[in-house]
Amino acid sequence: MKQQQMNSRAWAEMLLLGIIWGCVFLAVALALREIPVLTLVVIRVGFAAIVLWAYVLYRGLTIPKSFRVWLALLVMGILNNALPFTLLNFGQTQIESGLTSILNAATVVFATLISALFLKDERLTPRKILGVISGMTGVIIVIGVDSLLTFDLKSLGQISCIGATISYAFAGVWARKRLVGVSPAVSSAGMLTGSTLVMIPLALWYDGWTDWSFTTQTWVSLFYIVIVATVVAYLLYFRVMASAGASNTLLVTLVVPPVAVILGAVVLSEELPLRSYIGFTLIALALAIIDGRLWKLARRTFSSASSSSIPR
Repeated sequence: MKQQQMNSRAWAEMLLLGIIWGCVFLAVALALREIPVLTLVVIRVGFAAIVLWAYVLYRGLTIPKSFRVWLALLVMGILNNALPFTLLNFGQTQIESGLTSILNAATVVFATLISALFLKDERLTPRKILGVISGMTGVIIVIGVDSLLTFDLKSLGQISCIGATISYAFAGVWARKRLVGVSPAVSSAGMLTGSTLVMIPLALWYDGWTDWSFTTQTWVSLFYIVIVATVVAYLLYFRVMASAGASNTLLVTLVVPPVAVILGAVVLSEELPLRSYIGFTLIALALAIIDGRLWKLARRTFSSASSSSIPR
């Protein structure tokens, strides 16, 4: 995939997107103090879908009529919203918000591996294999070997976060195969509608009805989660992708965890072990390797140095 050049506006929008998604882990942690896991997912996807459909109608965008497209949007809603949001929410009830964001950063690693399995134009190269190995090593270090051998709630929370990243990776493959030609805003509204339809009966069955008697802090958190971190973030995400390209947009993954970790430490007094930061460094290195720019720069630098050393 040919990488596009990023201008100053694209960089600013990408950083803003990273900050928005970095802050959502704090907002979710605060909301989960009063709202059950599944109910929070329904509120997030349901109200975001309403706002996005209003945006679609306002813009006069074409709404798909094909049953196959709507079925694809339903599956996309499960893979990209219902399942990962549920797993991440559950994970945050058991582990720190900063740790959740670090594990979520591994999405690119799993996306690279799964894309290679299902997409012919995304084959694993030696560089990508090295990136996957680095990322997987980082994930194992973050979780800790002990957590892989035991199944208490903390380790289950970490494994749930990894499950969310795998679901995101499959969502990317599904979108490439089934949603080509559907506008980003319509895709977002459609998949959020699909995830809402799936999550409502599950939330009612497991959590029951909510009485909506939340504190002001929870309402503010919900506004941020629904409007800022879902509606605005999706629209901004596709805008950045259109102007900067998919490869450049992946860099947002490096911005999210530091923001979430800092907010978790300042607001929630979270403390992460040293291995979390070591693991994130390896995951960040994996993204840099998969992205390829530093790799190419190093090769060019080495080639230039070698050629300049030849006597003339």
